[in-house]
Amino acid sequence: MALKIRLARGGSKKRPFYSVVIADSRAPRDGRFIEKIGTYDPRLPKDSDARVKIDSEKAASWVAKGAKPTDRVARFLNQIVLEGQDAPIWAWAPGNNPKKGEPGQKAKERAEEKAEKAAAPAEDA
Repeated sequence: MALKIRLARGGSKKRPFYSVVIADSRAPRDGRFIEKIGTYDPRLPKDSDARVKIDSEKAASWVAKGAKPTDRVARFLNQIVLEGQDAPIWAWAPGNNPKKGEPGQKAKERAEEKAEKAAAPAEDA
Protein backbone atom coordinates (compact mmCIF):
# COMPACT_ATOMS: atom_id res chain seq x y z
CA MET A 1 0.00 0.00 0.00
CA ALA A 2 1.57 3.27 -1.16
CA LEU A 3 0.52 6.24 0.92
CA LYS A 4 0.13 9.68 -0.60
CA ILE A 5 -0.36 13.09 0.95
CA ARG A 6 -2.61 14.79 -1.58
CA LEU A 7 -5.47 17.20 -2.18
CA ALA A 8 -9.09 16.02 -2.20
CA ARG A 9 -11.40 18.50 -3.90
CA GLY A 10 -14.50 19.78 -2.20
CA GLY A 11 -16.64 22.85 -2.62
CA SER A 12 -19.17 23.56 -5.31
CA LYS A 13 -18.81 24.24 -9.01
CA LYS A 14 -16.44 27.18 -9.74
CA ARG A 15 -15.65 27.46 -5.99
CA PRO A 16 -12.83 25.01 -5.29
CA PHE A 17 -11.82 24.02 -1.77
CA TYR A 18 -9.36 21.27 -1.01
CA SER A 19 -8.65 19.03 1.96
CA VAL A 20 -5.09 17.83 2.50
CA VAL A 21 -5.48 14.09 3.16
CA ILE A 22 -3.47 10.93 3.64
CA ALA A 23 -4.79 8.30 1.22
CA ASP A 24 -3.87 5.08 -0.50
CA SER A 25 -2.52 5.94 -3.96
CA ARG A 26 -5.10 3.61 -5.55
CA ALA A 27 -8.10 5.36 -3.94
CA PRO A 28 -10.11 7.91 -5.97
CA ARG A 29 -9.10 11.58 -5.67
CA ASP A 30 -12.16 12.58 -3.66
CA GLY A 31 -12.83 9.12 -2.28
CA ARG A 32 -11.69 7.12 0.71
CA PHE A 33 -8.85 8.56 2.78
CA ILE A 34 -7.10 7.63 6.02
CA GLU A 35 -6.79 11.00 7.74
CA LYS A 36 -7.43 14.68 7.01
CA ILE A 37 -4.45 16.81 8.04
CA GLY A 38 -5.29 20.22 6.60
CA THR A 39 -7.08 22.46 4.13
CA TYR A 40 -6.25 24.61 1.10
CA ASP A 41 -8.44 27.42 -0.22
CA PRO A 42 -7.01 28.70 -3.55
CA ARG A 43 -9.50 31.58 -3.71
CA LEU A 44 -7.87 33.39 -0.79
CA PRO A 45 -4.96 35.78 -1.43
CA LYS A 46 -1.48 34.23 -1.41
CA ASP A 47 -0.39 36.18 1.67
CA SER A 48 -3.39 35.00 3.74
CA ASP A 49 -2.68 32.67 6.67
CA ALA A 50 -5.98 30.83 6.08
CA ARG A 51 -5.04 29.86 2.49
CA VAL A 52 -3.06 26.77 3.57
CA LYS A 53 -3.57 25.16 6.96
CA ILE A 54 -1.67 21.93 7.62
CA ASP A 55 -1.08 20.18 10.95
CA SER A 56 2.71 20.07 10.76
CA GLU A 57 3.19 17.37 13.41
CA LYS A 58 0.79 14.98 11.67
CA ALA A 59 2.36 15.71 8.28
CA ALA A 60 5.86 15.05 9.63
CA SER A 61 4.77 11.79 11.26
CA TRP A 62 3.15 10.55 8.04
CA VAL A 63 6.25 11.48 6.03
CA ALA A 64 8.31 9.51 8.56
CA LYS A 65 5.95 6.53 7.99
CA GLY A 66 6.67 6.65 4.26
CA ALA A 67 3.86 8.79 2.81
CA LYS A 68 4.94 10.70 -0.29
CA PRO A 69 3.34 14.08 -1.05
CA THR A 70 2.14 15.09 -4.50
CA ASP A 71 3.93 17.99 -6.16
CA ARG A 72 1.45 20.64 -4.97
CA VAL A 73 1.43 19.38 -1.38
CA ALA A 74 5.25 19.08 -1.45
CA ARG A 75 5.39 22.82 -2.19
CA PHE A 76 3.26 23.47 0.90
CA LEU A 77 5.37 21.15 3.09
CA ASN A 78 8.54 22.84 1.84
CA GLN A 79 7.40 26.04 3.60
CA ILE A 80 6.75 24.36 6.98
CA VAL A 81 9.66 24.00 9.40
CA LEU A 82 9.09 22.20 12.71
CA GLU A 83 10.39 23.72 15.95
CA GLY A 84 13.88 22.55 16.82
CA GLN A 85 14.69 21.67 13.21
CA ASP A 86 16.31 23.73 10.51
CA ALA A 87 15.04 21.77 7.49
CA PRO A 88 11.49 21.74 6.10
CA ILE A 89 9.22 18.69 6.40
CA TRP A 90 9.74 17.86 2.72
CA ALA A 91 12.46 19.30 0.49
CA TRP A 92 10.80 20.23 -2.80
CA ALA A 93 12.76 21.09 -5.94
CA PRO A 94 11.25 22.03 -9.30
CA GLY A 95 11.34 19.30 -11.91
CA ASN A 96 13.27 19.52 -15.15
CA ASN A 97 11.61 18.27 -18.32
CA PRO A 98 13.63 19.45 -21.35
CA LYS A 99 11.39 17.50 -23.78
CA LYS A 100 8.19 19.21 -22.59
CA GLY A 101 7.76 21.44 -25.65
CA GLU A 102 9.00 18.90 -28.17
CA PRO A 103 6.29 17.61 -30.55
CA GLY A 104 5.32 13.94 -30.55
CA GLN A 105 6.27 11.33 -33.15
CA LYS A 106 3.07 11.73 -35.22
CA ALA A 107 3.46 15.52 -35.31
CA LYS A 108 7.05 15.15 -36.53
CA GLU A 109 5.91 12.77 -39.30
CA ARG A 110 3.17 15.21 -40.40
CA ALA A 111 5.71 18.07 -40.48
CA GLU A 112 8.05 16.00 -42.67
CA GLU A 113 5.20 15.13 -45.10
CA LYS A 114 4.18 18.80 -45.28
CA ALA A 115 7.79 19.82 -46.01
CA GLU A 116 8.03 17.19 -48.80
CA LYS A 117 4.77 18.41 -50.37
CA ALA A 118 6.01 22.02 -50.24
CA ALA A 119 9.33 21.01 -51.82
CA ALA A 120 7.70 19.06 -54.71
CA PRO A 121 6.04 22.10 -56.44
CA ALA A 122 9.27 24.06 -56.06
CA GLU A 123 11.17 21.35 -57.96
CA ASP A 124 8.62 21.34 -60.81
CA ALA A 125 9.05 25.07 -61.38
